Amino acid sequence: MKIAFFDTKSYDRPGFEEFCKQQNVCFKFFETKLNEDTVELARGYDGVCVFVNDTLNAAVIDKLYAYGVRVIALRCAGFNNVDLDAAEGKLAVLRVPAYSPYAVAEHAMAMLLTSVRRIHKAYVRTKGFNFSLNDLTGFDLHGKTVGVIGTGKIGRVFIDICRGFGMHVLAYDKYPAANSGIQYVSLDELFAKSNILSLHCPLTDETYHMINDRSIEQMKKGVVIINTSRGALIDAEALLKGIKTRKVGAACLDVYEEESEFFFEDYSGHIVEDDTLARLITMPNVIVTSHQAFLTEEALQNIAETTVQNIVTFFQTGSCENEVRKQVKV
Repeated sequence: MKIAFFDTKSYDRPGFEEFCKQQNVCFKFFETKLNEDTVELARGYDGVCVFVNDTLNAAVIDKLYAYGVRVIALRCAGFNNVDLDAAEGKLAVLRVPAYSPYAVAEHAMAMLLTSVRRIHKAYVRTKGFNFSLNDLTGFDLHGKTVGVIGTGKIGRVFIDICRGFGMHVLAYDKYPAANSGIQYVSLDELFAKSNILSLHCPLTDETYHMINDRSIEQMKKGVVIINTSRGALIDAEALLKGIKTRKVGAACLDVYEEESEFFFEDYSGHIVEDDTLARLITMPNVIVTSHQAFLTEEALQNIAETTVQNIVTFFQTGSCENEVRKQVKV
């Protein structure tokens, strides 16, 4: 089984090289992302292994199919970058549904604590031997209300963490978890009552820009918004407006709607032409990390093992329990 591995980073290779030795899988690692300009690299391979910022639209899928590629192996849980309609009946789409919910949930809490206790500012300040406490006043998480949108594995782990801090939890999910002990409310009530809002839902047509001018207007003044899921859940312009009007007290963003051009790359010596991203990063109450919530040793091992096993299972049996179809809900 020959697999073209796109958007390769240094942290990807060790796990995949370890598990491919145990199976009859051979990876060819490409640093470039998969898109219409690079799809030719997949010619002669049985499958492609891709990540969140690779492009698998109808044009790319049609070319992959023409080249004899049979499998798209996602090394992530989300699949919003894949045109499932175009892939249906041509290529199997396999994903990693759960690599480490703890990694993402813990990163969300780390960003929240960093923001509300001004740890990022204190770190920079003390590096210059400035030990003043001016403008570093935060607030207790204990007793605050956190609204969690999406109660899959990651959302439920985040809820457990919040409860450990003594927070009151409200949640919204189109498909509530039965017998979970979670207090579900409507989105309107969630927006109105939450001091902190954390997004843990997939990106779909229904959830696209669910954080927008209207929803921000419903929120409490000073709300903290956390997003470790998908960037397009938030209308970035609306968020920027909410921050400038002081309606949004802080934002913790591990994802960004237009991140594919920038995230995972070093642009420190370049001018970033995305004005919205540039303005968000300059805001003192905004923390941006570059889609790193998943990045733990445990998660990387689980991603590699599950992805390789997905590929092996599909080629051996013709099916895989982690195959994504159009009707699948995450």
